[in-house]
Amino acid sequence: MSVARPAAGRLFSRCLAASPVTPAASRAAPVTCRHLHSSAPLEARRRPRFKSIPAAKMGLQSPEQIENFAKDKFPEYTPEEKEELRKVYSPEHMAALEAGEAAINPKDLTIQGRLRDDPYRLSYIDDFKNIQPIIDKRPKTKPAPNPRARFMGMEEFTDDLVKWAERFFPAGMETKTIKDFVTDNLKDVPEEDWPSSARKKAEKQLQEYLLATDGEMGIDLGENGPSSIDVLNYLLERSTMTDNGQGSNSAVAPALPNQVPGVAGRYKNAIDPADEGLDDAGEYQDLKKQTDLGVKALKSFTVKTLLLRFVSNQTRLGKIRSASVMAIAGNKDGWLGLGSAKSVEIAIAVQKAKLAAIRNMQPISRYERRTIYGNVEAKISGSVVRLSARPPGFGLRVPSRIFEMCRAAGIRDLAAKIPRSRNPMNTVKATFKALVNQPDPEEIAIGRGKKLVDVRKVYYGGAVY
Repeated sequence: MSVARPAAGRLFSRCLAASPVTPAASRAAPVTCRHLHSSAPLEARRRPRFKSIPAAKMGLQSPEQIENFAKDKFPEYTPEEKEELRKVYSPEHMAALEAGEAAINPKDLTIQGRLRDDPYRLSYIDDFKNIQPIIDKRPKTKPAPNPRARFMGMEEFTDDLVKWAERFFPAGMETKTIKDFVTDNLKDVPEEDWPSSARKKAEKQLQEYLLATDGEMGIDLGENGPSSIDVLNYLLERSTMTDNGQGSNSAVAPALPNQVPGVAGRYKNAIDPADEGLDDAGEYQDLKKQTDLGVKALKSFTVKTLLLRFVSNQTRLGKIRSASVMAIAGNKDGWLGLGSAKSVEIAIAVQKAKLAAIRNMQPISRYERRTIYGNVEAKISGSVVRLSARPPGFGLRVPSRIFEMCRAAGIRDLAAKIPRSRNPMNTVKATFKALVNQPDPEEIAIGRGKKLVDVRKVYYGGAVY
């Protein structure tokens, strides 16, 4: 039976019509109707966070009080203030200000408007002549872009560059371009259409003219020449369109040139001479400061990539694929480190993981410098790793990833079992956890008040390795 039907709904909500009441039923508790809704009913009407201020507290109950409040809070401009405004604004602006003041009734602002008194209120009410960077947007000082403008060609760009450079030359000096050294029939032809022989001849004559002019007049612009700031402004702010250099407002920030004048060549990578050319790219400079080791010592460690997988991050723009790398590092003499990193580029992820592995190196306890102390077990998520010590000559009978970790730590005899999940990442983490958390016999003996003695060293003269 569906509860969507009217009869079924009434039956389900216990709201059936009245039936003959028995004495037993009359003594039962009354049954109320229940609404078929999963959410809890609202206990009370929601109240606003801020209470409204009555007009009596504001003193706005009579027309006289309203008029006095309006004159106090919204006064008109005095003659002295108007004289000060005329010094700043033009007559047209003053007429617009007076028209705007006359169009707004102070009584309407008193009754309908609200003056804020909180600490975050605006510092002005009707004076917008000052621009505040936090509140106001940046003003547009340039006109809208010309829809018919196009990028300048080589000839147009050359003329524009010559016009800009003429401002820094002495007055009365004549400047010539390559067009002045070609025949009359080519002056009206675009430069890219000139014959190669005519172009080479004109370029040679222009170069000779510049050398001769420089030698005769001794041109030395000195302080009047273009500075680094002038050249940078020309590269960044000068319009490259055929719009007479007016430019336009753009949401794209101007890009820096390849070589900024006055800055190019001053900043170089800090290469430590003590590295002997082993780290010219600067990959190990931060690691040197963190570990206090040299590049030669850092590169002597055994570093190997154990795990490489690809992961995806779902965003509103789609899936962003990146590489996840897990690496190990060791010195083959009781030190082992584990590092992981992610990056869009595989090479960057591998490099970051290797550096992290060297940074996270920890000492590993070894019995007779070849195996571990007893049996160790560690668990990461659903993966369990059980490591067991073995006698000399047993070898490494372990999976491939644990084999590489043992070689990096300097362990030669070991057995391992993975009874549960064989997830590669969890297996590596569990193995590292088991190697680091081995029971130390010295600490156990000290805790029991005993003295730990190796009988083989005592009875066999110490030749046990």
